[in-house]
Amino acid sequence: MSDAPALSDLLANLPLFRDALLCALLAGALLGFLGVYVVLRRMVFASAAISQGAALGVALSFLMEIVFTFGEHTARHIEGAESAVGLRSFLFDPILWAVACGLLTTLVLTADPTRFRLTRESLLGLTYLFTGAGAVIVGQKITQESHDINSILFGSAVVVRQIDLVMVAGATVVILAVQMVVLRATVFASYDAAGARVAGLPVTRLNAILFVSIGLAVALATRALGALPVFGFSVLPAMAALTLSNRLGVVFALAATLGALCGVGGYAIAFVLNLSVGATQTATMVGVLLVALAYRAVRRR
Repeated sequence: MSDAPALSDLLANLPLFRDALLCALLAGALLGFLGVYVVLRRMVFASAAISQGAALGVALSFLMEIVFTFGEHTARHIEGAESAVGLRSFLFDPILWAVACGLLTTLVLTADPTRFRLTRESLLGLTYLFTGAGAVIVGQKITQESHDINSILFGSAVVVRQIDLVMVAGATVVILAVQMVVLRATVFASYDAAGARVAGLPVTRLNAILFVSIGLAVALATRALGALPVFGFSVLPAMAALTLSNRLGVVFALAATLGALCGVGGYAIAFVLNLSVGATQTATMVGVLLVALAYRAVRRR
């Protein structure tokens, strides 16, 4: 008789995994929606750089706590993880550091690279490599938190903290509400910035709202789910949606739906097959994209 978990086991223990499933659903929907802008603007590595920046922020929060409260930090590890969470100072809260570094990375990406004789792709690559290398180097200095750092970098969100779910849920509601209000104007500014300025649209402000939305969403989702699946959510559902439809309204809705379904579906597959959650969610999104590409090829024939 096999001891491998079945889907019925996941449903039977749904209260235990509810927060993680809800977080994956909300993050997938939010990042899938924003990912349409990421893909259309050819900023694919922007979300990767921001997620690595958020991961670096989380790693720095652990390192700073060790440096400035070494004795207390060690005592909390001896007493247990539950005590550590309860006594953690707000100053060293990983969410705060993830959001701060994510938004700082976003600010760097909004700079004009031509001032430094760089292309946009060069700036994206430089930022991604710097934040990624920084996250790994800082993570190696934190032996007691190595499991947490690996989870953030590669994504193994088997159980999500309630505060992470609350933050992701709040960001989803606020960001989607704001984006729905400025959707037409932002799309116009994305396709034709010069024409949008002639029409009197505040292009700079619209771009700032979009980049802050992406930075905040990526930072919070990275803290909860890990950098790898967040990068996938930010790119793959939008690519699949753009493959399946040419109508932009349908693309936004489809990308959000596919992101949400892949988040929950990838979690269920990882549970049944005993695989890494973040990697399985990413692989699920890749599978959906391949199916979309195959469908498009069949229809063209």
